[in-house]
Amino acid sequence: MVSSLYGNWRSGLSCNLIYDCDHMTANKHLQIKEITDGQAVRDLFLVREITLGETKTGKPYLSLVLLDATGEISGRVWEKAEQLMGECPVGAIVSVTAQAQAYKGVLQLRIDNLRRIPDSKVDLGLFIPSTQGNIPLMARELVKLADSVKNPFLKDLLLALFEEHRLMQSFKKAPAAKIMHHAYIGGLLEHTLAVARLADSISALYPSLDRSLLIAGALLHDLGKLKEFNFESFPFDYSDRGRLVGHMVLGIEMIQEKINGISGFPEELADRLKHLILSHHGRHEFGSPSLPMMQEAFALNFLDDLDAKINYLDRLAGQVKGEGYQWTEFQRNLERFLFVRGHASNEAEPAAKEDSATDDQRQRNLF
Repeated sequence: MVSSLYGNWRSGLSCNLIYDCDHMTANKHLQIKEITDGQAVRDLFLVREITLGETKTGKPYLSLVLLDATGEISGRVWEKAEQLMGECPVGAIVSVTAQAQAYKGVLQLRIDNLRRIPDSKVDLGLFIPSTQGNIPLMARELVKLADSVKNPFLKDLLLALFEEHRLMQSFKKAPAAKIMHHAYIGGLLEHTLAVARLADSISALYPSLDRSLLIAGALLHDLGKLKEFNFESFPFDYSDRGRLVGHMVLGIEMIQEKINGISGFPEELADRLKHLILSHHGRHEFGSPSLPMMQEAFALNFLDDLDAKINYLDRLAGQVKGEGYQWTEFQRNLERFLFVRGHASNEAEPAAKEDSATDDQRQRNLF
């Protein structure tokens, strides 16, 4: 999953407790989810974001977001900021010596030392977040939902796409977003399956909905993200076509290519399906070329937004230390503070796995 983003190891760096100079390997011992207020931290993390700022007195400092497979944490570097800015770019694995501190209820790191580690010396799977669900099981359920569609043309279209080996392998790996929701390996599969499950449920509650059309729209609404993102490296970023064209139009192109191979596929049905995909963000300012104009389009917009926001809040709640409701920092993207509930350690069990002993290997071997 991670390509060679990290450059060469600087020969002048000294060893530290987690870097074995004799054997030239690096090990990770502490997960972000385990860090507590006041704890001394000395471990490895991946740089997701790094920005250079200035204090009121004009002194430069670094603001970072550090990542591992269990979550993320913010940090500040107050010394040698300009030097370290160039030595520890986004995507670098870094050795961090820091003190954990709670600021306005949010845990952060006051970083005393920051050193880059070559990616060849670490297991990059330890730093890359991925779905807690079982990817093979989710993929099978996705195909099962596609097979349950009654309209023969839509069913043929869905199976033609999801039974294509290369596409499905990409679908299992892809994130659903760069940052906002389901921004991890398997996130697109997890999100698509959740929206399709919701579509299946409300089709039974509202018989006037065309179940086949709604399920097809749910399963295909984010298909274009397979081309919108570069996810063969981490952190995820947009492809050139992704920025220029966007995932909705890219998805329409992929769908039309398959429709061209299905004899007699009704043009009117193709237009209705495309409308669902092009309107699923609900508003022009949210990126939708079209506004929802059909029952199924309204439903898909609401279901997509519901799953995205629940996932976003779940991830925020996962960063809360302790149980009970607590306030987050101001969330600029939602223009509000959020009141989220911390979970007891036994509440947030991962989805069932076929083979827990090899699941970590399976996730890491995706890349």
